[in-house]
Amino acid sequence: MSAVTERREGALTTATATLHPVAKYALVILRFVLAFNFLWAFFDKTFGWGKATPSAKAWIHGGSPSGGFLKGVSGPLKGFYNPMSGNTFIDILFMVGLLGCGLALAFGVGLRVVAVLGGLLYLMMWGASLPIATNPIFDEHWTEGIATFAIAWANVGGIWGLGKWWASKPIVQKYGWLR
Repeated sequence: MSAVTERREGALTTATATLHPVAKYALVILRFVLAFNFLWAFFDKTFGWGKATPSAKAWIHGGSPSGGFLKGVSGPLKGFYNPMSGNTFIDILFMVGLLGCGLALAFGVGLRVVAVLGGLLYLMMWGASLPIATNPIFDEHWTEGIATFAIAWANVGGIWGLGKWWASKPIVQKYGWLR
């Protein structure tokens, strides 16, 4: 399908219509799983719900959401990530990224933006995780990053979401990358 065809057809493209229903709903469920992962990370780091972040180290209690992770980087990119640890700008950028990606995935809007920015976030977390203990190259960050692209370009934001409404907005029709 060409970009011209996609623009003319609006909210629901033929790409979505040609997906097998099982594939369509699998991608929708995956969209919600990834949304939950992003939102859980945001809220756990904000309030310290005790899964990855103890209450005493919560953002609302003065903790650094990215500090512990970035400070613990010991692989080949240690020199890049360690200095970012505890930086307020990095913390805000990270938390806005978690919340924005989580909400966009949950509501099915801005999925192409999530694919690019969320993919970049996953790529950076992968780089900070090197060397990977279970596989010489790939880990879940690759899988989840690629999944955001599949979700975005399969146009499944309108299934159990606001993607159709979002795609009908003039600015989104003018700038398809906002889809």
